[in-house]
Amino acid sequence: MQIGLFGLHRGSSAQPEVLARRARRAEELGFESLWVGDHIALPAGDDAGGNMPHQPRLEALTALTFMAAVTQRVRLGVGVIVLPQRQPVLLAKQLASLDALSSGRLIVGLGVGYLETELRALGASLADRGARTDEYLAVMRALWSPEPASFSGRFVEFQNVVQRPQPVQQPHPPIIFGGQSPAALRRTVLNADGWHGFDMDLDATANAIVDLQDATVRYARPPERGQLEVMITPPGGQLSLDTARRYADLGVDRLVIQPERMDGSEIDDLMTQLADTVIGRV
Repeated sequence: MQIGLFGLHRGSSAQPEVLARRARRAEELGFESLWVGDHIALPAGDDAGGNMPHQPRLEALTALTFMAAVTQRVRLGVGVIVLPQRQPVLLAKQLASLDALSSGRLIVGLGVGYLETELRALGASLADRGARTDEYLAVMRALWSPEPASFSGRFVEFQNVVQRPQPVQQPHPPIIFGGQSPAALRRTVLNADGWHGFDMDLDATANAIVDLQDATVRYARPPERGQLEVMITPPGGQLSLDTARRYADLGVDRLVIQPERMDGSEIDDLMTQLADTVIGRV
């Protein structure tokens, strides 16, 4: 099992020297991947969904590009990009550039979003987020092709365009979808390399994996896409070796651990604890 770390884009890590130090330290300690989230314009009040809108939060792709420059081996993931609120032609270019600058270390997590205020601020809505997500992913895949691309859809249209460089990872970086709704599972089965369950304990993970297996049969996953990778962020901000092994027994491929608090030194303490007790032992 691989062990990743979530949260170096927030709180005290938003300071450049702290972010660089922690990213390098995580790589030295043996973390397989570093993950950041994607919120751009959070509601100021109680509608932020527990996201602490006044806490410093770096833009996801900017943070990953910075971390790519100060590390060499650790994989870099965004979990998850709120796809309907991103312009997909620009996003395809940004992701290909980041994959190139990191020498092929990027993992792309995608989701549909859930905050109406944020979606509307960026030109989308709850009502059209699913349709935009499906179309935008098709747009990016077209632009990552070696051939000139054309596209005519409900939201995006272009003719005979080329983007270079192409992603280092071919045909594109691994794509992981988040979400547990039937629509999210359908997108995962048909279009993704993996699935991300957030804040899920062992029981919830076991149930989710059964749902994912059922969806794989129901939606007839194309054989050429291979087996889905399962990635889980457990609740609580800590992880014991026994618990990690129980997740592995369920079929989880990667655990991405998030500290309970993003301020102070809690993330440093978490990195040390995981390195001493879990990493390399599962």
